[in-house]
Amino acid sequence: MSKFTVHQGRRYRAIIMLSWWEQIATNEKIAKMLREVGFTEVGVTGDGHMREAKALWSLQDTTAEIPPQVHSVQEIEV
Repeated sequence: MSKFTVHQGRRYRAIIMLSWWEQIATNEKIAKMLREVGFTEVGVTGDGHMREAKALWSLQDTTAEIPPQVHSVQEIEV
């Protein structure tokens, strides 16, 4: 698995690719999971197997492994 570092006060965009059985998850369920790990101002759009999430990291800088469902992640401008 790849690792990625999120920085305090910065916004991120991720493309999430779900397996056929994970596709039943609602966008709110995905947003809740992101909030549980520390993201705020979370928004998730899309349906089916491909979703896009945008969120703010307000905690201290952190490096973690990227889950296999996250196809790409990048910092975005406010």
